[in-house]
Amino acid sequence: MEDKVYTAADLKRRERANRAMFWTMIRGAILRRRSRAIMAVIASLVGAATLFVLVMVCIVVPAQMTEEMRAYGANLVVTSNQTGATENGIQKDMVEHTTEMVRATGFGETHATYRYDTVRVNSASYQMAGINPNEVRSMNKFWDVTGSWPSAENQVLIGTDVAERLSVKIGQSITVGYVEDDAVNTILDTEGTRMQVVGTVSTGGNEDSMLYVTNATLDALTGQNGQSGQNGQSRGADVIEYSSEASGADLDKLVTNINDMKSMNVTAQAVSKISQANASIIAMLTTLFWIISLVIVALTLVGVSTTMTSIVSQRRNEIGLRKALGASNRSIAVEFYVESALYGVAGGLLGVLVGSGVAWVLIRTVFDRETSVNVGLGAACVAVAALIAVVASILPVRKASRIDPAVVLREE
Repeated sequence: MEDKVYTAADLKRRERANRAMFWTMIRGAILRRRSRAIMAVIASLVGAATLFVLVMVCIVVPAQMTEEMRAYGANLVVTSNQTGATENGIQKDMVEHTTEMVRATGFGETHATYRYDTVRVNSASYQMAGINPNEVRSMNKFWDVTGSWPSAENQVLIGTDVAERLSVKIGQSITVGYVEDDAVNTILDTEGTRMQVVGTVSTGGNEDSMLYVTNATLDALTGQNGQSGQNGQSRGADVIEYSSEASGADLDKLVTNINDMKSMNVTAQAVSKISQANASIIAMLTTLFWIISLVIVALTLVGVSTTMTSIVSQRRNEIGLRKALGASNRSIAVEFYVESALYGVAGGLLGVLVGSGVAWVLIRTVFDRETSVNVGLGAACVAVAALIAVVASILPVRKASRIDPAVVLREE
């Protein structure tokens, strides 16, 4: 008897028929065991949703923590070397140049300049800072200010220690004197400028023992209002404080870049207490979230694996019959893997939808931030859910491949 010769068209029809039969068997297996299929989908759904929420939080938390830490003041301080370009303080153009270097790192920043002078109040010496109130208020949100910030000439904001020592309250006035040469400062000298106390500040730090006025008020007090100092320049700032979003290695690199510019005649220094705390807290929280994510993945593996083991046990007779009819272990394994992957994809899609809603509510209510749909993250979670489902099926599939058709048929 001659062997039948199959044409290319016959092979294509046969391939289409086999493919149709394959998907028919997959569909039948899912529909006949809907309860098990739903359990597998739910296991993937919970895993994908939790993973999506955790990763979204991991994306949001570092930005949120950095923003919160920035509220505790500067993490970068630039001071004048009192030589060369900064011999008479850090001038406006140098402040702008330094700020451009900070912004060039790609991180956001806020900054404030301070000019310090020693003044007398009731013949006692205090340090007074000339500031831009809007800059300082924007950067130092942790300052507890009672009353208002100085906004007009001869208004002063004083630290709580100064207020207690002078026994003055908001609304009262103090006489502030300035003598450029401390050697001629007479203890009994009470001359000076009357300034109104418009507010008090409490931080628990050095700020409590200082006085703050606008730069214009300090210029007028020190006799530099409209005048020029050394090199024809008016007195500049002594310190620029930056609250930068840069941290860790990025902040260290920024400090190095500024200090390497010798012609700027300034010295940059990172405030390690804030920058290190920021980095360590973010690292700790991120590590915690990833550990939880791994636990969720492991639980999802167990859930899907248990469900697939149950499905294999229920289909034991069917598998034995198919193997007796000539089905290979590979074809049976592929069928189970595809079925598991479908459970994973379905659960992943539903999980991403649920996770998106939970993440939106969580980030908006807990972290008070807006968030948008992250399509890339959603696709990754679906892919991970499908992969987990396939990996979870490895042991059940091996169990299916060891089924002896002769034993199964004998039992029938």
